[in-house]
Amino acid sequence: MSMQPDTATAFKAPVSVALTGASGAQYGLRLIEVLIEAGHEVWVMISKAAHMVIATETDVDLPAKPERLQEALTALSGAAEGQIRCFGREDWMAPVASGSGAPSAMVICPCSTGTLSAVATGASNNLIERAADVALKERRTLVLVPRETPFSAIHLEHMLTLSRLGAVILPAAPGFYHRPRAIEEMIDFIVARILNQLGIAHTLMARWGEPE
Repeated sequence: MSMQPDTATAFKAPVSVALTGASGAQYGLRLIEVLIEAGHEVWVMISKAAHMVIATETDVDLPAKPERLQEALTALSGAAEGQIRCFGREDWMAPVASGSGAPSAMVICPCSTGTLSAVATGASNNLIERAADVALKERRTLVLVPRETPFSAIHLEHMLTLSRLGAVILPAAPGFYHRPRAIEEMIDFIVARILNQLGIAHTLMARWGEPE
C-alpha cells in the first residue's frame, strides 16, 4: 500500500523573514515569493509598522492576525499548504523564539533603524527582536536590510556592532550596472544579494562576469 509523502517534510530548510517599519516592503514580499518558488519553508513575522508601510507602498492588503495573514501570503505567493507559517508579535512559543527550536536563517527585510537598534542592544521586546537575538547567539545566518538615508552615527554604530557579532548588513541600495528597465529588476537586485548570503541558488540576475 503506497503512502502519501508528508508535505511538511518535503520543504527545504526554513528561512525566517521579518518585515519591519522601514520603506521597501516590496523587497521583503518579493523575498518571500522567491523563497517559496525555491521550495523553502518560510516563517514570516510582520510588525505593526510594517503593515502600515505595506498598505502605503503597495496594493497588497495583508490582515494582521497570523492565521489570516498566513492564508493571504499563501495565496499571494502560490505557496503549498503549510509552506508558510506566520507568527504574531508575542508568540513566544514560535520555534524562532528559542535556540532549541528548529534552526533557521533569518532575514529582516526591510529593517527599520528602530529594529536595528533593538537587535544591536539585545532588547528582545517582541518576537522579531528575540528571533534575531537567537540567531546571533546561536551563530546562525542573520541578514539585516536597512533602508534609510542618510545614516546617522547612531545607525552606523549599531551596524558596526552587529557586523562584529556576525550579522550581515545589506543595505537596500540597488546597483545599476545590469541596466534595470523596471522597478522589479531593481528589487530583484537586492533579493538576489540576500539569496547569495543564504547560499540559495537563483536566476534573478547574472553574477558579475557571467553572461546574461
